[in-house]
Amino acid sequence: MVLRPLTNSGKDVISLAGIWKGKPSTKLEELSEIPTPQVGHYKTITGLYNGMIAPLFPFAIKGTLWYQGEANGPFWMQYRRLLPTLIADWRKRFDVGDFPFLIVSLANLNKLQTLPIEPGWAEIRESQWLTSRNVPNTGLAMTIDIGDPDNIHPRNKQEVGRRLSLIARHMTYGEKDLVYSGPNFTKMEIDSTDKQKIRLFFNNTGSGLMMKQGDKKLTGFIIAGADKKFVWADAVIDKETVVVSSSEIKDPKFVRYGWAWNPIVNLFNKDGLPAITFRTDE
Repeated sequence: MVLRPLTNSGKDVISLAGIWKGKPSTKLEELSEIPTPQVGHYKTITGLYNGMIAPLFPFAIKGTLWYQGEANGPFWMQYRRLLPTLIADWRKRFDVGDFPFLIVSLANLNKLQTLPIEPGWAEIRESQWLTSRNVPNTGLAMTIDIGDPDNIHPRNKQEVGRRLSLIARHMTYGEKDLVYSGPNFTKMEIDSTDKQKIRLFFNNTGSGLMMKQGDKKLTGFIIAGADKKFVWADAVIDKETVVVSSSEIKDPKFVRYGWAWNPIVNLFNKDGLPAITFRTDE
């Protein structure tokens, strides 16, 4: 058997005669770092990459708006590497430098939170946030307040687009004084006047911190001691910080905010953008 070029000119003939050697590869289902693909489904490797991405590489690109993560929810730790790796790979293959990559943090879904911690998308949102912090020329649009509890594809895409546009205007088009993000946690300190309280600091506070209009109490914060047994926290805005505490926790160590599928969060800046969900114990 021989392999001939398509021109059939007879040149560069490669013989396939002789003994062939092969080595069995590892089965996909045996690779702990890769979810088992569903044959024939759009989530298969060939369907996603070869079918949808590879054909785009000859074209120019200005930037990417990335609205994804739901399917990766159970693999949130893996996502911390997958998303940065995808960004690096696309930037390499499009060969136009580190083009902007704007990420949409997953919106709220399912029933409203009732327990301090509930399983769901808090960790995948955190992985998206970490990517936006650690990978150059990336941004994060928070949508925790505009989801549909009964629809994984919430309809209010107009506001999603507006928030993405704010990031692009600031990051890509140079509008440096534009408020483009909600409050973003930066550090925590045990309060200097009361050791049973934790003070949280933020950037992107814009015109100042506020709770959602019409609400009477700041919600979504939970607090724990060294044992990480979280309880609901009392939270108050103090200028550009938030002070949290609980009568149940005498020696507080950790705080989380919005740790659920559909968290009861209401911290905003006065420019109307919601705070990014976070935890201090990671």
